[in-house]
Amino acid sequence: MGKANKSITLLFDEATFHEAKCFYNDIGAIKEAPTPYMDFFAVSLDTTISVYSKIHNGFRKCLIQGENAESEAAIWIAKGAIPEEKSEKKEASLRNYYPQIGSDEVGTGDYFGPVIVVAAYVKKEDLPLLKEMGITDSKKMNDPYILSIGQKLISTFPYSQLCLDNEKYNEVREKGINLNAMKAKMHNRALGNLKKKYPSSKVYIDQFAEEGLYYSYLKGEKDVVRDIVFSTKGETHFPSVALASVIARYSFLRHMEELSKSLGKEIPFGASGEVTEFARQIYKEKGLEELDKISKANFANRKKVIED
Repeated sequence: MGKANKSITLLFDEATFHEAKCFYNDIGAIKEAPTPYMDFFAVSLDTTISVYSKIHNGFRKCLIQGENAESEAAIWIAKGAIPEEKSEKKEASLRNYYPQIGSDEVGTGDYFGPVIVVAAYVKKEDLPLLKEMGITDSKKMNDPYILSIGQKLISTFPYSQLCLDNEKYNEVREKGINLNAMKAKMHNRALGNLKKKYPSSKVYIDQFAEEGLYYSYLKGEKDVVRDIVFSTKGETHFPSVALASVIARYSFLRHMEELSKSLGKEIPFGASGEVTEFARQIYKEKGLEELDKISKANFANRKKVIED
C-alpha cells in the first residue's frame, strides 16, 4: 500500500521564499502555475510545492502536498519557515506584545472635514486605565463620551497626529494620488514619529491595504517603518490601535466643531443626502471655491450639487 498523501502549510518570510524559489528553479522543478495567484509552483519527488503571491504580515503561504510532504516541509522548517498552526499561536502572542504603537485614521468617508491619522503608544501598565475608560474601536463609542475623555487621553498617552485638510486633500488628488496612498504616507510618518521615541515597540496598523501595496505607496519616502503587523479590525485586537482610533475621532470632532462655528451652522457627518443638501446651501451662499475649501472635491456629493 502506498503512502497517504499529506498536506502541510508553511509560511515563508522573504529570505526563505527567495531561497526556495532559487532552489526549485535550479533543480528544474518549477512548472507552470495552475493559478495566477501563485508566485511559483514546483513538483519534486511526487510532491507539489505551491507558493502564493499574497503577503500577510511579511509572510507568503506555501502549500506542500503529496507522499513526501513531511520530508519536503522539514527542509524549509529547518531554514526558517513556520508551520501555519504555530504561526497562529505566534500571531496570538503578538496581540499581547508590549510596548506597542498602533495607528488608525478617520474622516475618509466624510464629505466635510479633514482626514486625520493618529499613532498611539501603549505600555502594558496602561491597560487598566484603558479598560476603565472603555477604550475600544471608536465606531463603537458615542461621540459625546469621546469628547468628554479626549483631553485626558491626549494629555496621558504619547501620540502623533497628522491632519490633511480639504484644500490640501483636493490638491493632492488633482496630482493623481489616491486616498490609500495618502493614508499610507500619513500612517508611515505618524508611526515613525513614535518609533523614533520608542524603538523597542511592536507596530500595528488597522489594515486598509495589502502589505505589499502599502509599501509600494511609500516608494521614494526617506524613512519607512518596517516590520508592521497589518490587521483588519485592528481596533478590536490591539489596544494601541483602539486608542489611536479614539484620539483620531476626538480630533475630528473638534475640527468639525470649529468648522461649524466658522459657518454659523452645524455640519452633518458622512456623505448622505442630508450632507448634499447642506453642501448645496453652502454652494448657493458662498460659491464653489469656498465649498471646495471645506469638502472633498472627488466625492459624488459635489457632482450632485453642481448638476442641480
